[in-house]
Amino acid sequence: MKSFLIKTKVLTTILAVAMSISAFAQKEITGTVYREGKPAAGITVEAHKSSEMFMTSFDGKYKLTIDPEKCKYLKFTFIDESKKLDLTGSEGNVINFSFDGTPIPGEGDGGGDAAEVGVDLRTSQELVKANDTEFMSQFTLYDQFYKQKDYKSALPHWRKVYNKYPKSSSNLYIHGVNMYSAKIEAATDKATKDAYIDTLMSIYDRRIKYFDQKGFVLGRKATDYVKYKLGGDEISEDERKAVLKKAFADLQESIKLQGDDAEPAVMVIDMQVIKSLFLMGELTKEQVVGNYGSLSRITDTQIAKDPKDEKAPVAKAEIDKAFQTSGAADCEALIAYYEPKFDEISGDIDAMKKMLRALDRQDCTESELFAKASEKLYEMEPSAEAAFNMARLFVKRDEFDRAKEYYQKAISAETDKELLGKYYYELAFFTYAKERAYSKARDYARKSLENDPNSGRTLLLMGDIYAQAARTYGENDFDHTTVYWLAVDYYQKAKRVDPDLTAKANEQIATYRVYFPDKETLFFQGQQDGQSYKLGGWINETTTIRAK
Repeated sequence: MKSFLIKTKVLTTILAVAMSISAFAQKEITGTVYREGKPAAGITVEAHKSSEMFMTSFDGKYKLTIDPEKCKYLKFTFIDESKKLDLTGSEGNVINFSFDGTPIPGEGDGGGDAAEVGVDLRTSQELVKANDTEFMSQFTLYDQFYKQKDYKSALPHWRKVYNKYPKSSSNLYIHGVNMYSAKIEAATDKATKDAYIDTLMSIYDRRIKYFDQKGFVLGRKATDYVKYKLGGDEISEDERKAVLKKAFADLQESIKLQGDDAEPAVMVIDMQVIKSLFLMGELTKEQVVGNYGSLSRITDTQIAKDPKDEKAPVAKAEIDKAFQTSGAADCEALIAYYEPKFDEISGDIDAMKKMLRALDRQDCTESELFAKASEKLYEMEPSAEAAFNMARLFVKRDEFDRAKEYYQKAISAETDKELLGKYYYELAFFTYAKERAYSKARDYARKSLENDPNSGRTLLLMGDIYAQAARTYGENDFDHTTVYWLAVDYYQKAKRVDPDLTAKANEQIATYRVYFPDKETLFFQGQQDGQSYKLGGWINETTTIRAK
């Protein structure tokens, strides 16, 4: 019995010592997990040879107790992606980790590299030559599944290559973008979608880190960021603004680095983002106009370099559309932008044309800048466009004979039907408004419609010409009123071809319908409502009889 008690005491002492040693061997580690250089929430942290698990909170922090003798690594998991950080045993009690490999704040570039323990920076050719079986095996598996579009099976193998062999092939990043884009589009909730977007952005960043091409890659990154962050999900105005500002910074840097090689699609997104930020009050008119000028110069250069390339002209049209509808493209802003640059661009025919077209689109034709630029352009290149601008200049100066002379020069030199329609329209309007020569104005308006049959403003002008000419047509009051039928016909046509003119056309119809003859007058004139009626003389058109 005494022997048994002694043995029991010995065992108890040994157990206590063992427990004491075990407790002494335990080590509490803490740290912060980062993504894109920011604390990351929702990352699961596990330790090798431990049942403990911790999910990071909003501040990215975690805390675990490990046995440093047994624990060989920490495992970090975000949704369906895991990263492993091997431990050497020499780490302190604080272990920070960058999930995507970007630098950890306060640790410089070393923070990102430290999180990529065991990275092999050899190219695929070097790895194959060295017969690296791990690389060849994982790459082959991911590549085969990827080609079959079995992304679920491809991703685990892709991640191993992506994490350990980041410089093996640039296709690694192209394929990663495609696979995560598919996951984003298939995501059913905002949190998951945002997580995948973060991963997509980190793939672009890592591509820049290992393969450079920063200007090109930043453009693609920003384009996808806007596409996925603003596409579909309802977000607050503040969130939208933050997305646009972040994208704007990357787009601007991309275009600056790429210069004349900037991708057309990137420039279109840039102008659309600029428009949105201006409407939110984040950019000034001058900034919008300045950026528009830069984008326009690049697209013009690309078009001149390769006239067969369809992308640049499409981009130019979209950039112009975004600028013109931005609200920043008013006369004041355009003049403030172009006036200081006049001496610089006055010797460049293409730049002068671009400036005049921008001023023309915003009805800045009465500005001194427009007049000065028109004269200068005509000196350098007496083209149809230059002659047209000179005509407008002389209209402004009330030099009507000179104006008509240049309108005719523009018309005789022009071959484009749409532009001819525009030139004839202005000559018709000038003749109608300034000279009250209704017959001649009508002839020019007809010429305009021959070249541009769907010009709503020309049809509206035809109605105005006839309405104003009514009092001079025919021999009596009844003859005068018949012209209003024809005027209303043209107002009706105008709003059919151009719905934007509906309000104006309806206003004119209401004004001149009151002059229609009444039923009694029609009876005494031997006319019947609904019948056709021919107007003779210089008008020489047929209309329909209507009573008011």
